[in-house]
Amino acid sequence: MRKAANAAIVALLAAYSSVACAAWPDKPVTLIVPWAPGGSTDILARVLSEHLGKSLGQPFVVENRPGASGNVGSNIVAKAKPDGYTLLVGSMSTHTMNQALYSNMPFDGVKDFTPIAKLALVTNTMVINPSVPANNVAEFIAYAKARPGDIAYASAGPGSTNHLSAAMFEKATGIKMLHVPYRGGAPAALDTVGNRTQLLFTAGTQSLPFVKQNKLKLLAVTEAQRAPTLPDVPTVGETVPGYELAVWYGAFGPAGLPPDIVNRLNTEINKALKDPDVVQKMEGMAVQVLDSTPEQFAQDLARDAKKYDEIVRDLGIRIE
Repeated sequence: MRKAANAAIVALLAAYSSVACAAWPDKPVTLIVPWAPGGSTDILARVLSEHLGKSLGQPFVVENRPGASGNVGSNIVAKAKPDGYTLLVGSMSTHTMNQALYSNMPFDGVKDFTPIAKLALVTNTMVINPSVPANNVAEFIAYAKARPGDIAYASAGPGSTNHLSAAMFEKATGIKMLHVPYRGGAPAALDTVGNRTQLLFTAGTQSLPFVKQNKLKLLAVTEAQRAPTLPDVPTVGETVPGYELAVWYGAFGPAGLPPDIVNRLNTEINKALKDPDVVQKMEGMAVQVLDSTPEQFAQDLARDAKKYDEIVRDLGIRIE
C-alpha cells in the first residue's frame, strides 16, 4: 500500500508539473537586457518580445539593466526563480569571457543558466582610420610592425570584445599597439573616425555607417567565415591563420528552467527569427539570425566558455 501511495503521489506531482508548464505563461514575462537601450542586443530583444507576446499570449517586457560589462543584468536572471517569468538576452562576453576577466564574478556563465536558443551572430569588423595607408590586413600588419607602439586602438573598455579582438590580433601578429579604452563603443568609434585612435574592432552596427561615408576603412571581419552580408570582405583569418572571434547573442533562463518551457520558447523564438521582416531588419544592422536547439546552444556555450577562458588568461587581461 505504501508503494502504491508513493506512486500515486509521484503521478500527482508529475501531473501538476505538466499542468503548470502547460499554463505558462499566465502573466507578463520579463526579458532582461544587460546593456543600455539602443544597441543591437536591445533591438533584437524588442523584436523578440513583440513576436513572443503575440504567439504566447502574454506581454514580454524588455527591461534594460546595464552595468559591469553585462554582469548586473545577467546576475538578476541567474538568481531568479526558474519559472519562465525572468529571462535574459545575453551575449558571449557575459557567459564565456567575464568568468576569466573578473576576479569576483557573481555567477557562473554556464552553470547558473539554462540555454534556450542561440539567437544571432554579430558581424565583428576590423576598421581603420583612412589616414592609415593600408588597404588590407597584410598591409596594416606591415605598417604597424614598422611603427611599434605608434598605432592606437580603441575599445569600449578593458575586457570588452573590442579589447579582446585587438589583443588577440597583437599576439597573433607580433605587433605592438597602444590600447585606448573608452566608456562604450560609440565614443570609441567616434575617436577612430577623428583619428585620435587608428584601429577599432567593433560590431558592424557601429562601424558600417562610417564605412559607407568613407570615414572608416573596412579591412576584414573576425569570424571564421565571411559574413553573408559582406561576401567580398575577407576574414582576418585569411591573413592570420587561426585568428577567429565570433560574437553571438543568446536567450537564457535561470538554471533549472523546466524543459517544457525551454522547448516552447525555443520553438517560438526560432519562428520569430525566420520572419522575413526580422531577417531583413537584423541584416540591415549586420546581424545574422540563427536557428538552434537548446542542446546545440548548450554545446556551443560550453565550448566557447573553455576557449575564451584560456585565451583571456593567456593574454593576461584582468578586471579587478
